Amino acid sequence: MLIDSHAHLEMSEFDHDRRNVIERAISAGVEYIITVGTNAQLSQKAIALAAEFDNVFATVGIHPHDAAAADDEILDKMKELARQPKVVAYGEIGLDFFRNISPRQKQIDVFSRQMKIARELNLPIIIHDRDAHEQVLRMVEESGIRRGVFHCFSGDAEMAKKCVELGFYISIPGTVTFDKTKNIADVVKKIPMEYLLLETDCPYLTPVPYRGKRNEPSFIVHTAKKVAQIKSLPWQDVARAAAANTKKLFGIKN
Repeated sequence: MLIDSHAHLEMSEFDHDRRNVIERAISAGVEYIITVGTNAQLSQKAIALAAEFDNVFATVGIHPHDAAAADDEILDKMKELARQPKVVAYGEIGLDFFRNISPRQKQIDVFSRQMKIARELNLPIIIHDRDAHEQVLRMVEESGIRRGVFHCFSGDAEMAKKCVELGFYISIPGTVTFDKTKNIADVVKKIPMEYLLLETDCPYLTPVPYRGKRNEPSFIVHTAKKVAQIKSLPWQDVARAAAANTKKLFGIKN
């Protein structure tokens, strides 16, 4: 069975056909979907979806793009949301020095404060890291958190090894199916399967052969098959191992 370890079913792109999307995922062999909050409003929506659908779990967090608006009141609210049933992780949190939609220092402050919340609640973290590798690694190391995942991993194999040494998983998105993404293929080749997760990041990063269309959880099979090709393994073994890793990280029992 497959698990989509990082989706955004709470986003408006799915408002008109969300139930159909979830049913297609089940038909494609996707056992569970983790829908990932990126601000207070979308985190609440993710929690509501997890309550509605048995095969959906939620996470809550303030994405670095939304860090500028994250005041004490919002962070207190996030802490309460993180205590809700079926919330399995804190995130997506981190730094994005590529787009810099929020000021860098504000991103750093909000990331640090959210890691403290996650540690207090004993939740694994889901990290967004874009063009901020050194800063993110330093902050994670200093936080003392040793459980989580670097989602849509964009570093090299050397960085991936450092993340694994810190106790983190590496999540592989649909970009691994693109012809020009040599870096992520190298990471897949060099990092043992026991440290890898699979994700769609839907509605973004749609894998080949659906590139250019809205991504959805049922498409994760193509990512699993590409990882399997790189590792010279049966794709069902890759799917099974990544699913087991996801359950272990997020404490999903059945």
